[in-house]
Amino acid sequence: MYSARDIGERNTTYEVAQYAPGFLLVGDDGGGRGFLLRADDPDSAVFSSGLGDLEPADFDVVSADFASWIESLRPALSC
Repeated sequence: MYSARDIGERNTTYEVAQYAPGFLLVGDDGGGRGFLLRADDPDSAVFSSGLGDLEPADFDVVSADFASWIESLRPALSC
């Protein structure tokens, strides 16, 4: 997940406004897949897409909502 200061730059670099209007790129996996939210929906699902193909019709849903997605990124607690 990107820091708040990096989100604008990453969205500009990947031209999200041009190729996926209405979406906000919030992170990537370091291997070419980005994670996006619908910018106008506070309850948006989290979507995944190849950063070279930001066509919303091709997006995959990776989580029903942002909070659940963040929780899934936490490492499992060791016992």
